[in-house]
Amino acid sequence: HPSCSHHLAPTIGPSRSCLGLLYMGGLLSRRGASVRLASWNVAAVNNNPFEYYTTLADPRYEQLMVAVGELIDAPGERDVPVRSVFTQPMFEKLKASMAAQGWAGIDAVEEVWESDLASRPIVSGFLKDKEIGAKRLASMPDRFTNTINTEDGRTVCRPTVINNYDVPMPDGDAWFAQWHAFFFEAPLLVKAKSGAAAPRLPCAMLSPIKRSKYPALSEAEEAISLPLQLLCLAIFDAILVGLLNQLSPGAWHELKMSICEALVVSKAQRTIDVLQRPEYADVDLLFLQEVSGALVTALRAAPALAEQFEVLEPRDCDAVRDQNSLILVAKRLLAGPAGEALSEVELGAEALSGAPVAEGDLCVFRARLELGGEGGATELLLASFHGDTNGLASTPVVSALRQQAAGLPLLVGIDANTHLTRDPKGGKKFVGDFVAECASGEAPLAHSWQGPPEGWQTTYNARTYLQPQLNKAVRYAERATSSLADNNPKDFLLYSEGAFEGAGACARDNTGQGSYVEGTSIPTLTFPSDHCIVSTTLRLR
Repeated sequence: HPSCSHHLAPTIGPSRSCLGLLYMGGLLSRRGASVRLASWNVAAVNNNPFEYYTTLADPRYEQLMVAVGELIDAPGERDVPVRSVFTQPMFEKLKASMAAQGWAGIDAVEEVWESDLASRPIVSGFLKDKEIGAKRLASMPDRFTNTINTEDGRTVCRPTVINNYDVPMPDGDAWFAQWHAFFFEAPLLVKAKSGAAAPRLPCAMLSPIKRSKYPALSEAEEAISLPLQLLCLAIFDAILVGLLNQLSPGAWHELKMSICEALVVSKAQRTIDVLQRPEYADVDLLFLQEVSGALVTALRAAPALAEQFEVLEPRDCDAVRDQNSLILVAKRLLAGPAGEALSEVELGAEALSGAPVAEGDLCVFRARLELGGEGGATELLLASFHGDTNGLASTPVVSALRQQAAGLPLLVGIDANTHLTRDPKGGKKFVGDFVAECASGEAPLAHSWQGPPEGWQTTYNARTYLQPQLNKAVRYAERATSSLADNNPKDFLLYSEGAFEGAGACARDNTGQGSYVEGTSIPTLTFPSDHCIVSTTLRLR
């Protein structure tokens, strides 16, 4: 590299027969030295503990999930009118509170209630109504009020089934009293658009739904979208509370709290516990994605990990979305003080060719490491990346990294969000295309997987019926086979083919104990992520 006298720029074409010579600035003299890598999307905290199927030893969990799916599929006589779960007195109190906020369209919303919503069957006429989903009348207000992080350090949850709200709701009246108080009686200290913190009621955090963005909405509905969405959210929450109290009285709340404890309250500590296990004691480079601020703090506070690793995070960490990519480098490998051996590299928007990369998703550092053998330190480019949902940013980002490396060996831990089957419309990244693109052109990148892609799957999850988008829900028995399930090869360890070679198989871990159990829905109460850990050992060529 021009700025690095100990590493020569390539002087020959990148034919595969000559790839080793591309990295002849010191690497050949250390041939055989090895480095152990691991990559893990630790998964951002999910505000809804019931959104995805998980694996619980408690048999009541499977019974509940099966029962909910069967009821949604064939509700029969349980498909009662909305007014039987969200009653007329509840509506009257909600109407008065919305009017007190000065919202327009209250009379029009009452007309919609009386002539339409109140008499709809709760399952076939409301939960399964695709128009309500297309208009975002329940999912939009849920997004704003599901879980609110306040400026005074609190996390406040709406009283509903689909978040980490921990107060029992044994019947509809108990639920509505808590729900109404949440929206209209207790202001929360949150940031205003100006950036200043100010007390606001949760009802004031809702925004009108725009027809320009959601064209299924009529002009009349757009005009009353504030009170209409809050009414629809109230109905949605009331239905779910009623169904679960009917199907699993008492037990559903216990199950919810056990999931919350494992995957929310104790998520950071359980993640730390996995990383501190003996199976990962010899990892040299650890690439993490979707890391919360709380987990960063926990990583630096965990004595064993703090002693073992230098924790690298990007300057553009996103504190609002709170999911960032990190690189952990074993301190024993650093060729000098961390401030000299490690330096962040920022790729601008032009280098990324307009790829959809959110703040904090890409972490890139140049590192001088002592990888063993003779010949001194090795300079490398390290990157951790969390791809967009459809994986369309993965190839442009990897291409930008290859260009940035400019002859330096490159190591990447990536949640590429690639998919096992090809999307004929090209809306999702096909895994075969991704690995082929990584391997093509100058300075190709290899990956650590072996065998066919069916053996590379690192996610195994599917949405339940206890979330606002029923069109994405999967029956419990079909969570492994449904086209809506997310069972895909998403996570990769990529390396410069001319500098490294595999020294062993790529391992998957969905237990937190270095092993992989087929057919396990993740996360579990002991494995706190919906992505496997992938690890491998590389050897310098």
